[in-house]
Amino acid sequence: MFTNSKKINSRKIKFILQAGLASFGAYFCMYAFRKPFTVATFNELVFWSIDYKILLIVAQVLGYLLSKFLGIKLISELDSRKRGRYLISLILIAELSLFFFAITPAPYNILFLFINGLPLGMVWGVVFSYLEGRRFTEILGVILCTSFTLASGFVKTVGKYLMDSWQVPEFWMPFSTGLLFIAPLILCVYFLEKLPQPTKKEQKLYSKRIPLNKKQRIKIFKKFALPITSIVFFFTLLTAFRDIRDNFTRELWDALGYHENASIYTLTEIPITIGILLILGAVGLIKNNLRSFLTYHFLIFLGAISMGLSTWLFQIHLLSPTLWMVVLGFGLFLCYIPFNCLFFDKMIATFEIKGNSGFLIYISDAFGYLGSMLVLLYKNFGQPDISWLNFFIYGAYIMSFVGILAMIISSSLFLKSYSKKNIQSIKYSLS
Repeated sequence: MFTNSKKINSRKIKFILQAGLASFGAYFCMYAFRKPFTVATFNELVFWSIDYKILLIVAQVLGYLLSKFLGIKLISELDSRKRGRYLISLILIAELSLFFFAITPAPYNILFLFINGLPLGMVWGVVFSYLEGRRFTEILGVILCTSFTLASGFVKTVGKYLMDSWQVPEFWMPFSTGLLFIAPLILCVYFLEKLPQPTKKEQKLYSKRIPLNKKQRIKIFKKFALPITSIVFFFTLLTAFRDIRDNFTRELWDALGYHENASIYTLTEIPITIGILLILGAVGLIKNNLRSFLTYHFLIFLGAISMGLSTWLFQIHLLSPTLWMVVLGFGLFLCYIPFNCLFFDKMIATFEIKGNSGFLIYISDAFGYLGSMLVLLYKNFGQPDISWLNFFIYGAYIMSFVGILAMIISSSLFLKSYSKKNIQSIKYSLS
């Protein structure tokens, strides 16, 4: 009996390691095709009275935005047998677009940043579809989510290193960075394809994950329209705020006095990644679905508080710039990461909905990137004279207030919907 137990535990550990590392690696590598261009300055080029870098970011976000709206249908209806080929094809299209971005003169090459964003917006949903509805989804989801807290800074460090040490031109740097990550990504996809399907016990405990047609998607949204709306509104602003921190990292750190320190982009993300991994990973130990779901609400609530509080402490000089960016980043990702998979995966399990979380994730993402684009345009036309640092500080206070309010509304409405009787009614009405 002891030997059999040892074998079972060994299989569990092997599965977690394989699924965790493969999903982390796949999404980590995706960032090499998406984010390196943001570390370039592009010599302060301006077209149509708009900063060229803002035009590039808006173009990519537009592609990403369209991809998210398409993903509401495509990801929720995805056939699991085609995931591997689909994922590799998306990455190759993104890399090819970076090649044409490099060889096409500005500003016409902006089109290829739009094309670059189109396939990359689908990657998250495909990768998470390998992990959802399992006993270890929380742990695996946290591992996957922490990839973008670390990856964004790392690929920017790689991109800046290519420009500084290898003299790679700014316009060729994104394509060159992507080339370095193609082989590792294909290897990660191979190991994702080797993962076993969820067991019958997992399907019973966490709801069977199946494709959703249009009629089923509409039914789910109508059932939870008010809490979903409050969450999506907060996530829309949260995505815009995260993208400012992500896309204008160099401008923020330069304003804080770290002009020549390329490693700062990665080093400050490491404690954030470790902290998020430990805290959200611990939620996976909670067996009760409702309790786990409410815990995510509480953690997001705390993250919202920490964004506003840390910013205030920085402004009254009780926090150093580096510590402020770390604490604020920690609060930001404590809010942001659960919405990318864990929050909605646990919602599906709590209310015993037969479907998949991709539909809800992509609704949030679609409006999130729409908000990101609108905030960028507002900054350029509505507040052109304010620095990115001051704009970021004001944004932190807004995020804190809206996040606290959204979590109070969402948790109250979900609790009101929850009871054994209501769950049976929801299951019946969605079947």
